[in-house]
Amino acid sequence: MSQHDIDVSKLNRELCFFPVRNTEPKTLTPDQIRFYNENGYLTGFSVFDDTEARDVRERSDRVLENFIRAGKGSYAIDRYQDRLRTIWDIATAPSILDYVEDLVGPDIVCWATHYFCKLPGDPKGVAWHQDCSYWALSPSKTVTVWLAIDDVDTGNGCMRVIPRSHLHGHLSFRESDPSERNVLTQTIDGAEQFGPPADIQLRGGEISMHSDLLVHGSLPNLSARRRCGLTLRYCPPDVRAYWDWNRVSIVCRGTDRSGHWASVPRPKDDDTI
Repeated sequence: MSQHDIDVSKLNRELCFFPVRNTEPKTLTPDQIRFYNENGYLTGFSVFDDTEARDVRERSDRVLENFIRAGKGSYAIDRYQDRLRTIWDIATAPSILDYVEDLVGPDIVCWATHYFCKLPGDPKGVAWHQDCSYWALSPSKTVTVWLAIDDVDTGNGCMRVIPRSHLHGHLSFRESDPSERNVLTQTIDGAEQFGPPADIQLRGGEISMHSDLLVHGSLPNLSARRRCGLTLRYCPPDVRAYWDWNRVSIVCRGTDRSGHWASVPRPKDDDTI
C-alpha cells in the first residue's frame, strides 16, 4: 500500500518545525543552515559527477522500464529501497549523506523513497501539500532529498516550493478532486498566501533538500522531455514510525541505539516489481 493511500489523521503526531542546531556543519555552511531554518529548503548541490549521474540515470531507466512494462506506471516505485539495489545504493551514497548529516545529525535513517517520473506530455501535477500530512511518523523531523535523475526546469514541471511556509505548522488541506489530476491525494487551498513560489531547477545528479513541513508541489509536464526525480526521506533515529513503517528502513550512517529502525541489507538485484 502506498504511503499516500492511508489515513494518518487520527494518529498522535507532533507536527512542527524543528530548527537545525548545528554550529559546525561539515559540508554545508553556517549561512546555508540559517537559510534552511528560515526558508525550509536548500537547492543546487551536485552529488554525482557526469559519469556517476549517467550511471544513476541508466540504472533508474531500467527500473522504471520494468515497472512500466508490468503495467505499474511511472509513479508506482514507492518505498522499494529494501527490494531494489539501485535505490538502496543511491540512498546510501556518501555524497548525499554528507549533506543530510548536517541537517539531521550523525545518525541517519532512510525510511522511504519514491520515484516521481513525469513522462513527456503527462497532464498530472502535484498539488500544494506538506509531506508530513501523509506520513505515519512523529515527530516531524524528516528531510526530503530530491535527486534529479533528468534535468528538471519550469518547462518540464519542476518542483516548486513556498519559502517559509514550514514556519506555519501543520496546515489544513482537503482531499483532492479527480479533476485536479493530482499525482497525490491532498490539496492545500490558498497556499500562495504564504508567499510566492520558488522553482527548484536542477541538472541531473543534483539535489535539493526540504523540510517535511514545507509546502510544495509541481505543474504538469507538457513538454516533450521526461522529468524524473527520486525522493529520499531521511530522519534521525529518535523519530518513531507507526504501522510497521520502520521495517523497510536503512540505517545509512551512524547507529540507532533504540533498535526501533530496521536496517535492511543491500538487495541482490533490481528484479522485484
